[in-house]
Amino acid sequence: MRALHECRLYGIIDLGYIGKSDVASVAEQMIEGGVDLIQLRGKGKSLDELAGHAARLHELTAKFSTPLIVNDHAEIAGQLPVEGVHVGQDDDQIEVARHKARRAVLIGKSTHSIGQALAAQREGADYIGFGPIFATPTKPDYPPIGLTHIGRVHTEVTLPIFCIGGINIDNLQSVIDAGANRVVMVSALLKAHNIVDYARCASDMLA
Repeated sequence: MRALHECRLYGIIDLGYIGKSDVASVAEQMIEGGVDLIQLRGKGKSLDELAGHAARLHELTAKFSTPLIVNDHAEIAGQLPVEGVHVGQDDDQIEVARHKARRAVLIGKSTHSIGQALAAQREGADYIGFGPIFATPTKPDYPPIGLTHIGRVHTEVTLPIFCIGGINIDNLQSVIDAGANRVVMVSALLKAHNIVDYARCASDMLA
């Protein structure tokens, strides 16, 4: 399985953007395009539905040594051999998520400020999401934090940091120039005319 420190491009399969019949196809295209790490996110979906998607998706991602992260529901990691769990500021604490997973898994945490990033590191997160850098429809409740703090968070936090929020091919270079070396893409990737080519371009820029 690919190690976390090797991962640069993080793709999220958000069930709010794609139909359940497209999950496997989108994952295949992401992987072919060079996405290093995939998260399954389904806000409002039942635990059983998410577990079903995760089970089928993991059969695919495991073949390509691509870690699969499940959003929010650590108990799914207790049922299935997914590689990790991602929690938000309003979700389970890291320690609770590890208890629910009942085994050693990667746990990432969403952070929206330097303070939250440092707190997540102290809490024992394996990586953090940092953003939203730009305005994004997936996080309408959080104002964008901009590029200013990217350099500082990379100085103060030693964990792998994935910048997230409204990042696309057009603004990716500005995020990299600000100090980022890992990013998350959601809607830009899922809505791309050609996911493989889009991911490949982003992956090349992050190399």
